[in-house]
Amino acid sequence: MNDSLPPCPECSSEYTYQMGALLVCPECAHEWSPAAETDGQAHVIKDAVGNILSDGDTVTVVKDLKVKGSATAIKVGTKVRNIRLVDGVGDHDIDCKVDGFGPMQLKSSVVKKV
Repeated sequence: MNDSLPPCPECSSEYTYQMGALLVCPECAHEWSPAAETDGQAHVIKDAVGNILSDGDTVTVVKDLKVKGSATAIKVGTKVRNIRLVDGVGDHDIDCKVDGFGPMQLKSSVVKKV
């Protein structure tokens, strides 16, 4: 029922609930703002199968990708080395150089960590 709410940062209780703009723990009575919690944590980027990605990883493309301005597409299984994680345009969160296509940004949902 409250799968989307995080556990209490004080006692790790899973029974947190939302009251107005705050999250409340019924076991230790700790109250906190959900916005404050996300500011303290690093943004985790995961690939298509749920593996956590980091800078410098090698990934493979899991589906054919059309490239604007090019007659060919990036094929399934294409290896992309030395990725950088960025806060790109829209859902594009990987900055990389694809052999034969040059520098571009990819979505993490279309790659798999090698």
